[in-house]
Amino acid sequence: MGNSSGPVVQAAGALIWRVVGRRLEVLLIHRPRYDDWSWPKGKLDGDGESLPMCAVREVKEETGISVRLGVPLPSVKYKLTDGRVKVCTYWAARPVSDECPAIAPRGKIKDASKHEVDESRWVEARAARRLLTRSDDVEPLGAMLDLWEDGLLDTWTVIVARHGRARSRSSWKGGEESRPLTPVGAKQATAIVPILAAYGVEEVISSPWERCVATVRPYLDASGLDLMTAPQLTEAAAKQDKSGARSFMGSLLGTRHRPTVVSTHRPVLPIILTSISARSPYRLSKAIPDRDPYLRTGELLVIHMARRSSGKARLVALERQRGLEA
Repeated sequence: MGNSSGPVVQAAGALIWRVVGRRLEVLLIHRPRYDDWSWPKGKLDGDGESLPMCAVREVKEETGISVRLGVPLPSVKYKLTDGRVKVCTYWAARPVSDECPAIAPRGKIKDASKHEVDESRWVEARAARRLLTRSDDVEPLGAMLDLWEDGLLDTWTVIVARHGRARSRSSWKGGEESRPLTPVGAKQATAIVPILAAYGVEEVISSPWERCVATVRPYLDASGLDLMTAPQLTEAAAKQDKSGARSFMGSLLGTRHRPTVVSTHRPVLPIILTSISARSPYRLSKAIPDRDPYLRTGELLVIHMARRSSGKARLVALERQRGLEA
């Protein structure tokens, strides 16, 4: 493709951060081929890889560090020498132990060669501006610094999953509690595994009804985690008394927690979304889904929460991720 009308080249990476004393530090890499300093990143592997999984894979390959993704940062777009446009999607990310259960579903990730990356260096975040070779790479750093100064960089993640496509009510002769996923729904459940792994999910909560449990079962199998069921998240419970689901989500959103996924039903989503809206600044409340069906089958709503200096937990960012189109 020799012109800008060709397909966009998708890439992903992360700004890895840590706090030393009171200093915010970020990790830069040096690429000898270009003799430049940049963020760890790379192109999708072309095998149905999601952008979040691409980001954590590239970070591991180029730095040897496993990370969990946090708040999304501005993307960087530029034109390649062949005229195509490359878009690199970035997240803030923190190092995580390789013993974390979320690492297991990622599989074996090989280190990049020394010809690709020959050095990585922790740098004070403001000093990184001077070391970065490409001026475009300053954009996600600037956004990260703004979050840091506002006390909103240290987030926790709650992921709401709408269950995968299920058998129709008319075709299933058993009870609603046992209505299963279709083959497409089962594929959707498998496809979200690497996305949940990229965000470092360590707690899995589900409505006890089969179609919701089946949606997170592949991740449970891959990570070795245990399932926690929440009866208040079933369709029947939410219809009878909305306060149970509302209180449950309010607790998850309001209290720092391990990265968590919650698998539930479409009719329960309005209650959950109301809880999210109650903790959202106006600029983000407009991004909360407000029309039925709210999320597609097998789609994830990734919620990034932080605690302000006032002590109140607030929504910092919102993403929608899906591993399989159907």
